Amino acid sequence: MKKGNLYLIPTTLGDQSDLSRIIPEYNHQIVHTLKHFIVEKTRTARRFLKQTGHPVPIDDMSFLELNKHTQPNEVHKFLEAAEQGNSMGMISEAGTPAVADPGSVIVQLAHQKRIKVIPLVGPNSLILSLMASGMNGQQFTFHGYLPKDTNDLTRKIKTMEADVLRTGTTQIFIETPFRNNKLLDNLIQNCNPKTLLCVAVHVTLPDEQILTQTIAQWKKEKADLNKKPAVFLLGK
Repeated sequence: MKKGNLYLIPTTLGDQSDLSRIIPEYNHQIVHTLKHFIVEKTRTARRFLKQTGHPVPIDDMSFLELNKHTQPNEVHKFLEAAEQGNSMGMISEAGTPAVADPGSVIVQLAHQKRIKVIPLVGPNSLILSLMASGMNGQQFTFHGYLPKDTNDLTRKIKTMEADVLRTGTTQIFIETPFRNNKLLDNLIQNCNPKTLLCVAVHVTLPDEQILTQTIAQWKKEKADLNKKPAVFLLGK
């Protein structure tokens, strides 16, 4: 039996996104052929599928949740539909699956089972922020979430800045939105005044703001980033 494909389906970066502007029509055509999905949150995925105008009733679709609550011994069953010849889709909570997202474990499993993996084009806040930052796009490192402890956070920031100064490599990282202001304060207090910091907020949304300036300039006009999804980049 021929196995189905695993499509990696990008979704929006926020509820106010205009699908026609950021999701290609081709994606909708593919999505509308699928009934089996691996998702981070079923509720969010169902809402996204309704937005695409999916012709199949939501209750006739199957959803498997892959998130921090998923038991490791459950994952090996997630691709059974594809092994039975049905193509499947994987949808992240926001942006592209398997990037700053738990989906990579499923992609790896698909390769092991010789299931064809097909990534679809769509918004990724990390890449879009890097594009708009004006920083080094040839060499960059994504660190994910930084340490919560203040002392550990300070050490991590200094290590990243040292790497910027030594190699020119752009440092990309994120934070839980309610801790954004603490992170910004730490960056301002511990980085060299000439180091560049880009903060990209609500990327692709109507109130998108992307600004690159020196630490010295951020110190003069510090922004309020509380509870706003943001990407941070350090560079020179």
